[in-house]
Amino acid sequence: MFEAAELEHEVSKEDYRKEEAELRRALLAAQRELGQQRRFPVLILIAGVEGAGKSETVHLLNEWLDPRFIEVSGFGLPTEEEAVHPPMWRFWRALPPKGRIGIFFGAWQTVPILERVLGKLGPGGFATRMEEIMRLERMLAQEGVLLLKYWFHLSKAQQKKRIKSLEKDKETSWKVTRYDRTLFEHYDDFIEVCEPYLRETSTGEAPWTVVPAANERFRALFVGRHLLGALRARLDAPAPAAVKATPAPPAAPEQVNIIRALTLKQEMSRDDYDKELAEAQGRLARATRHKRYGSISVIAVFEGNDAAGKGGAVRRLGAALDPRAYRIVPVAAPTEEERAQPYLWRFWRHVPRPGRLTIFDRSWYGRVLVERVEGFAAEPDWRRAYAEINDFEEQLVTNGAVVAKFWLAISKDEQHRRFKDREATAFKRHKITEEDWRNREKWDAYEAAVCEMVERTSTGMAPWTLVEADNKLHARVKVIRTLAEMVEDGLKRAK
Repeated sequence: MFEAAELEHEVSKEDYRKEEAELRRALLAAQRELGQQRRFPVLILIAGVEGAGKSETVHLLNEWLDPRFIEVSGFGLPTEEEAVHPPMWRFWRALPPKGRIGIFFGAWQTVPILERVLGKLGPGGFATRMEEIMRLERMLAQEGVLLLKYWFHLSKAQQKKRIKSLEKDKETSWKVTRYDRTLFEHYDDFIEVCEPYLRETSTGEAPWTVVPAANERFRALFVGRHLLGALRARLDAPAPAAVKATPAPPAAPEQVNIIRALTLKQEMSRDDYDKELAEAQGRLARATRHKRYGSISVIAVFEGNDAAGKGGAVRRLGAALDPRAYRIVPVAAPTEEERAQPYLWRFWRHVPRPGRLTIFDRSWYGRVLVERVEGFAAEPDWRRAYAEINDFEEQLVTNGAVVAKFWLAISKDEQHRRFKDREATAFKRHKITEEDWRNREKWDAYEAAVCEMVERTSTGMAPWTLVEADNKLHARVKVIRTLAEMVEDGLKRAK
């Protein structure tokens, strides 16, 4: 697939200067329009053969465009901080928001390709990494990111010629490192890995553009023209229609409604509660002080009906932990900054490192609950979210996390009683809003959404725990005891 890129291309200085001026003007105009519309972000991946002008192209784009609205991120081997998180963590954190351009110099393909060439990653593992990359790129594209992937190519003879040319000149010899020479020695090995990689990962949503890189003037114009064309095509396209609320699907039938199958009123006396709570908290405390706890991270997700007692359960859970080793992330409606990113971005930012516990009070499941029922997400978007969420959680668990997910369920009558109690109690009144009462009118739609959520996202790696919460005492004990069991299981698997 590199035959066309290995052809020789000549561009005179005069022709280059003439086109460069017009290209820069048009690119700046497109960049300004991108910032004004703020409809989508642009992410440019720079990859390819060493010595093919990747660095020069990044510098050139910073020169041609307004650098104030470009964020360049370089990705080589992971740092110590990056290495203790899932591989995709560092890339999610660097994504550009809507209206901005991000340049990734090296990206998610760098480490898998290098490990495959050096024999550290077998064909099966490499295929798995490619699948992960394609799922990520598909999701970014579906979330509106304009993803442009440039592969800078030189033939082996062209690369050798460029290295020799740089080495001859005292002013440029510093550009050739021992690492560059080592990679050149492995040129054939890299091409053997990279060619099928590009074929497999060049998809309709995110195709690779192979850049002929032997002639620097041709290379610069080639990338500039392509970038301008991609920007103009997206900017000039009609804005997507506003999301319309989709009719709520009917409630699940009795025989398959997992929520209605629960016995929501569980008996527990205050004396039994005090004893069992202390026992569960002690068990959790001991698990989080274990010598292998530093090898795992813990992510506790709390979802449930309004007034189901999530806050109370979280407070009792926190009482068993060292406050320095956990944090609570309350999740409300996304901020303006968060709306400018793919919906999982704000959760990737809070993924804990080993030895830490993060509690999400509400979570990424808002996409398939609130956003689904209230019509904030189009049906194709919330339907694809099940697979995206499973993939996200699989990455967390594969990297050593314990993912504990709790749905606290209460009956409609019990919720009504708690709402009235909140209205009648001065220090609880802030907890009840008009929105809470309005949501009760969509009880059946939310119940159907919860049933489908559990069905589609309760996996072996990250199962849901359904908590019968009409009795708050029972719910608190069950949550803490279950989390302690899951942490203990995680410690057994830890290295």
